[in-house]
Amino acid sequence: MTIARRDLFRMGGLAAAGVAAPSLLVACASTKPAGPAGEPSATAALRVSLAADATTLDPQKQGDLPSMNVLINVFDTLTVRDVSDKLVGGLAERWESTDPKTWRFHLRKGVSFHNGEPCDATAVAYSIQRLIDPATRSPIVELRLVTEVKVVDAQTVDIVTKEPDPILPAKLSLFGGVIVPPKYIKEKGDQAFAEHPVGTGPFTFESWQRDSQITLKANPSYWNGKPGVERLTFRVMPDPSSSLAALQSGEVDIVTGLTPDAAEQLGDAPGFKAVTSPGVRTFFVSLDTTEGPLKDKRVRQALNHALDVPTLIKSVLNGAAERTPTLIPRQAFGFDAEIQPYTYDVAKAKALLAEAGQAGGFSLKLSASTLDKDIAQAISGQLAQVGVKAEVSLLDPATFKGRLVSDNKKALGAMYFVGNSGWTMDAASNLQSFVRHDRRQSRWSDPAADELIDKEEQSVEPEVRQKAFGELQKMLIDEAPFLYLYQASILYAISDKVQWKTNSNGTLAMASAKIA
Repeated sequence: MTIARRDLFRMGGLAAAGVAAPSLLVACASTKPAGPAGEPSATAALRVSLAADATTLDPQKQGDLPSMNVLINVFDTLTVRDVSDKLVGGLAERWESTDPKTWRFHLRKGVSFHNGEPCDATAVAYSIQRLIDPATRSPIVELRLVTEVKVVDAQTVDIVTKEPDPILPAKLSLFGGVIVPPKYIKEKGDQAFAEHPVGTGPFTFESWQRDSQITLKANPSYWNGKPGVERLTFRVMPDPSSSLAALQSGEVDIVTGLTPDAAEQLGDAPGFKAVTSPGVRTFFVSLDTTEGPLKDKRVRQALNHALDVPTLIKSVLNGAAERTPTLIPRQAFGFDAEIQPYTYDVAKAKALLAEAGQAGGFSLKLSASTLDKDIAQAISGQLAQVGVKAEVSLLDPATFKGRLVSDNKKALGAMYFVGNSGWTMDAASNLQSFVRHDRRQSRWSDPAADELIDKEEQSVEPEVRQKAFGELQKMLIDEAPFLYLYQASILYAISDKVQWKTNSNGTLAMASAKIA
């Protein structure tokens, strides 16, 4: 049975408002007259709306996409995902594994930081050592296996890990792979670096007005060619309606943080369009399996059967998502197409609850960010149909994230709704923090699962890793330590004057953008 959107929200006890979704890119173009044959103007300015401001401009002291969306334009990474999601060279032209615990990277010659400082093997070694130094207090966890970085020569560096890390090159394509200027940081200090960042990227930093805008200028000496626009401005616009109004009035060209509802409002108005692109950010509900009703896997299975995920996608997200059987997006290495998602079966859910001694239902808390209030309320409404009262507790995004990454695994209660971006395009990224019993967000303990995590994280053989991922996904279905939902599409609105597209990671790398 299909449930109307208004009925879905009534079940959760709320009015239909905006729905949080993946980043939407909106930019506005301001140009002088175009050159011959409509060629882009060299003085073109591109303005992009952000739903949230950056937390810091020190790339190694942040771990959130809003900050990275800005910083990826100022800094380069060793490797890069292109618009086809292929892993290609960034500051490193090529790489190879010289032994099971060593990756060797060969760097591009002639690359300099914006202050003229050379970007060489010494800079790479300094950057990675700074990242993994506990004193840096970096929230970036991808390089936790790195033990040392060795300079082989000016253009060659070895990264050594305590255990084999088969996807280290992919981990260096975003957060973990940013290269920073050693001399500048040592002379100016961390605070000055965060206030005026210096990278090797396509744009140089110009100014930052907190909670308002960040302005960047094209780097004319960029190793990969000067960007297609002269100036890039990120405008902080948390309200999707305001972003859309700015797009329609010509104040911005690409809107990020746009909700499915807001994207639908854009309609077929001339001059701009809403773009839906496949994304890899998966959403699910984490369950505390250590106590209470959720300790019984029959209860956890029942809750999965109680969720009509296709209706959630259609009615709450306006179809801007794709069902995932477990935590792994379909584009990631390790996804097993033979694993089927839970069926929506209220009768089976009730039977499992009764078998577990919970025929009368029970009450617990479902925590979520205020950005995700509509989907959380809709989930609560569906669970209520089998007698489970999930009281939604909404937290502002900063508080929610603080509790999520804290050492207290119960800080968000028995259940919480969360999204996880597998930006390495490998299933290890989706599982690394949530499955093995000793990891930061894991609330499930199973020795067999731990062994499989170790296999897929440490083996360099693709066949071995794929088999481990397959067995893990079967366990995740059977043990149900999570409620499995969907991978969200990337939504953005863009002016017809702008030529640009993102990849499945949804990052706002704007060097290739052009304004006609």
